[in-house]
Amino acid sequence: MALTEDISSRLEALEPTALKIIDDSALHAGHKSSGGGGHFTLHITSSHFCGKSLIMRHRLIYQTLSDLMPHKIHALSIHATATDEL
Repeated sequence: MALTEDISSRLEALEPTALKIIDDSALHAGHKSSGGGGHFTLHITSSHFCGKSLIMRHRLIYQTLSDLMPHKIHALSIHATATDEL
């Protein structure tokens, strides 16, 4: 299973109504700090984010992906939107 598919599968626990994962790893190839892990941009919309601060939304995502960081995921840019914000 590709890493983006694994990330997507794990994030299903947050019941996203919209989910887009962009693999930005090629943009960081050869960077000393990458340590071999991938760089990703995540756009996710979920009702689980309703009434939660941006920090709490990020914590939910990081908890879901915790065992992939920092070795498989080196960097993650998160854009988390609640369904009631649309």
